[in-house]
Amino acid sequence: MTADQSRSTAPQNELIYGLDDRPAPLPALFAALQHVLASFVGIITPTLIVGSALGLGAYVPYLVSMALFVSGLGTFVQAKRIGPIGSGLLCLQGTSFGFLSAVLSAGFIVKGRGGSPEDILATLFGVSFCAAFVEIAFSQCISRLRRVITPVVTGTIICLMGLSLIKVAMTDIAGGFGAQDLGALPNLALAGLVIGIIVALNRFKWAVLRLSAVFIALAIGYLVAWYLGKVDFARLDGLPLLSVPEPFKFGFAFDWMAFIPIAVIFLITPLETAGDLTANSMISRQPVKGPVYMRRIKSGILADGCASATAAVFNSLPMTTFSQNNGVIQLTGVASRHVGFYIAGILILLGLFPVVGGVLQMMPKPVLGGATLIMFGTVALAGIKILAEAGLHRRNMLIVAISLGLGLGVASVPEVLSAMPEVLKNIFGSPITIGAFSAILLNLFLPRDETEQDAFDPDELVEDVIGTHTLAVNIPEYPGQDEQNPQRRDGAPGVGHAPTPG
Repeated sequence: MTADQSRSTAPQNELIYGLDDRPAPLPALFAALQHVLASFVGIITPTLIVGSALGLGAYVPYLVSMALFVSGLGTFVQAKRIGPIGSGLLCLQGTSFGFLSAVLSAGFIVKGRGGSPEDILATLFGVSFCAAFVEIAFSQCISRLRRVITPVVTGTIICLMGLSLIKVAMTDIAGGFGAQDLGALPNLALAGLVIGIIVALNRFKWAVLRLSAVFIALAIGYLVAWYLGKVDFARLDGLPLLSVPEPFKFGFAFDWMAFIPIAVIFLITPLETAGDLTANSMISRQPVKGPVYMRRIKSGILADGCASATAAVFNSLPMTTFSQNNGVIQLTGVASRHVGFYIAGILILLGLFPVVGGVLQMMPKPVLGGATLIMFGTVALAGIKILAEAGLHRRNMLIVAISLGLGLGVASVPEVLSAMPEVLKNIFGSPITIGAFSAILLNLFLPRDETEQDAFDPDELVEDVIGTHTLAVNIPEYPGQDEQNPQRRDGAPGVGHAPTPG
């Protein structure tokens, strides 16, 4: 029996191509395209949101191109493993939703001072470059810091991320910041159409439809908006043929008040990455305990930090390891890391053509808002899920209540900090920052009763962390699972890349 015949007769719970197998070019390309389609929306949406909210206008196509370009570079490093950098798994890197609130807060600080779009971008990328080294350092001591950044802290911050971004999604649904037809019925109808399609497709049994739900909904919403005359392709004429990656194209600037909220998020995303890499290892039939596993976790998180630093250099937002591809691996049975090279090539090619970003920039805000409302809601729900699994006893409930209250309170009534010095006002004016500091400090110093034990062991890396971009997947039984990881990661499929977090 040939290798191909044995693969075709393998049981459903067996992989067609294992981690180090080399698929032929055609099946590898087909598998790679499925990964790109499942993750494309997640890669470009944060850039579209930031560009719209901060008024970056003509720079958005270039920023989208760079997001795709850097995602390709990061994916290649994760799959290839260069020295100590990279997990060596079929992992896809993309722009993280987790940083949106902190990035927007930093951008508004610069904009409030009268800064130009170039000033905003120079600060965002300068601060992100420096903050990425927080994650790089974290990767080398993750087991120790997990006693500080526990599930109750992580869940609280992820919940705050989602809740603080709901306003952005609702503004887009209404028509976008400064729209003359804000709240018009056609805008609400477009957003409702997108939401309805995502909900409908997620009720189908076919995994491919669930994986593509957000992509299909946005495409249909875009076409309907074009039919209604809300899209003008004439603006594409002025775009250059190629986008040339240019290090720090907009300059380099640093601001402590913008740095702290972003640095805080760089302490959280590694925990999400650890969960995603654990799920990927399980699906790929790799160990989830022991030295090989720990090396993958550390190297994968290190690759995340390096990818974020590279993203800042090439004018893109921070990166993280996506988890939609975990669902695609299970769907296709292809876990070969060599497919990651094809994914990287496709993303890099897409990133070199600014027309891709130009077409996406013209996506009407209500269409984008309909999808992001679900995405941000799922982020908040992911945080709630982590909190519920950690155990909501009296101590944890007190931590969560105070931290959420402070974070959402400052977001709703920023005047509460009006008497503070300007430096502290800008730092603690971010709901993420004040909520994170509150959760961390309370978790460290609030006495713990003997009966108040968390469900998660702080030293345990194998946990069901749903990040700002997670697609939950059902992990089938396979021989040796009980020895490697007695905890199964069962869960219902999410909605595409709904921070679905990253």
